[in-house]
Amino acid sequence: MTQFAAVFAQTPQGWVGMEAALAEAEHVDDVADLMREAAVETYGDPVVLLIEQDDDWFAVVRLDGQDEPRAYVSTVREDGLGALFQQLVGEVPDGDPGGDPALLEDLGVDAKQLSDLGESALPGDALLAVAENAGFGEEFDHLRG
Repeated sequence: MTQFAAVFAQTPQGWVGMEAALAEAEHVDDVADLMREAAVETYGDPVVLLIEQDDDWFAVVRLDGQDEPRAYVSTVREDGLGALFQQLVGEVPDGDPGGDPALLEDLGVDAKQLSDLGESALPGDALLAVAENAGFGEEFDHLRG
């Protein structure tokens, strides 16, 4: 698998997920717009975007209402899609983790767990664990196929 991205919105009926197309995203605002669109379509808040790039790295992006998105990236990359997420995590050396590992604590994924997953698990396995702990594991598994 080259790349997988899915956005999940928490609604009163539970989590709703859909694949996310990031190929045309050039700026972090494009990602935020995609997430806001999912929130409007599902009446959901918060919105969580999960991205897996090869077996190299994963990113978790969270958007609450009109706030700026927050992100955690397991391994910052300065090229391709990774460069897009570097805009969210700031100046972090290529190859290091970056961002806010506590962004999903209220959803059952604590900062240490997210950091540990970034260091010890394959990106797909890490994101499945994140999704399961946050309450949308079944939706994630269905979309990832």
